[in-house]
Amino acid sequence: MRSDSEQWQLQGSAAERYERYLVPIVTLQWARDLVSRVGVARGDRLLDVACGTGIVARTAAECVGGSGRVVGLDLNSGMLAVARSFPKIGGVSMEWCEGSALALPFDEDEFDVVLCQFGLQFLPDPGAALREMRRALVGGRPIGASVFAEIELNPAALAFSDSLDVHLGEGASAAKRSEHSLADSARLRALFQGARFSRVQIETVEKTSRYPSIPDYVRFQLLATPLSGVLDDYDEPERERLIGLIVEELSGRLARFVRGREFAFPQVAHIAIATA
Repeated sequence: MRSDSEQWQLQGSAAERYERYLVPIVTLQWARDLVSRVGVARGDRLLDVACGTGIVARTAAECVGGSGRVVGLDLNSGMLAVARSFPKIGGVSMEWCEGSALALPFDEDEFDVVLCQFGLQFLPDPGAALREMRRALVGGRPIGASVFAEIELNPAALAFSDSLDVHLGEGASAAKRSEHSLADSARLRALFQGARFSRVQIETVEKTSRYPSIPDYVRFQLLATPLSGVLDDYDEPERERLIGLIVEELSGRLARFVRGREFAFPQVAHIAIATA
């Protein structure tokens, strides 16, 4: 069995599918929120850690303008390839760097703002990563990070995870549940304080994710995330049968979130803002 960190290394067409299906529905609205909360301003030098396909970096680039600088860092070459495929935003200096959040390849005080959206929970040592982010951040300047809250507060993720375990075997949902592995806000605060950040503020925020339908939600999850690997051992007819069972179960359990065909459900995250 692959580790969670290995499961979350999307490559090739999987990264393209992530950008196509999940960014517009899930991460774009959170990126806009994070950039706004931190107060990214014209001329800022900004680092987006665990940038994925770059939605936070692209959103921030609209704020820093031609006098600013935006750098996105990720371990995943496939995700970075998608990030690099987007056209430049105005005259903003956009850089994409393959590297580890545990050993940032940057100088001290190199950035005015550091952001990390839904990445901290997947790092093998989030405390060490935060210490690196503080090192690279100018004193007195802000950091913003988001992590998904408890899975019990995220009804679609909980129902989907439970259904995977029922129909595919215990542990099939490990990659999905790992999204919520840093959901304890007290632990999150302690990590920031342990990295010597000050003025740590954590807010629990709810947003609505909207999918065309429950079947689309299930297929997007199994197509555009590392969960696709849970079906690798099945032939096509069996895969379709299992997908049908999961869709049927979620259609009953999550019926209250369906209007017409649209599947619109709450997602809850903790957003931490602190100062170096």
